[in-house]
Amino acid sequence: MKTRAELMALLAILGVETETIDHPAVFRVGEGEDIKAAIPGAHTKNLFLKDARGQLWLISARDTTQIDLKRLPAAIGAGRLSFGAEALMVEALGVTPGSVTALALINDPDHRVRFVLDRALADADRVNFHPLTNTATTGLSQAGLRTFLAAVGVTPLIVDFTAMTVV
Repeated sequence: MKTRAELMALLAILGVETETIDHPAVFRVGEGEDIKAAIPGAHTKNLFLKDARGQLWLISARDTTQIDLKRLPAAIGAGRLSFGAEALMVEALGVTPGSVTALALINDPDHRVRFVLDRALADADRVNFHPLTNTATTGLSQAGLRTFLAAVGVTPLIVDFTAMTVV
């Protein structure tokens, strides 16, 4: 599994400009509001899910987005969704709860995890993710995020969570 240093090195090689702020561990949305207030851009919440068919899903949404997990399967073509176990998260993405991030897709070379990106986040100029650890936040441009996703071979499924439709 790749480390934070290896992730940052890849982003540098790709020419993706980043700004990383180290901070105390943040485990869930609603924590660290003072930290987020000092960091420009869209902040995220990330859900690691497994559907009834065994497919793994990573949902990255703006931290203020409401996600209806009962309606989501029909919108994305999934079976009934539940949260993935910690051991499965570590195996598939190389991160632990609280550190789930779209940047962890660097650790999924076999593309076991399908990636869903919130339209509100896809429309943001700057996005913030944990760099494989919940003790830091890395900001990058939307173009930088797209460059990273292309480099790891991931095409996001963009969902408008207010309309519950694929864009």
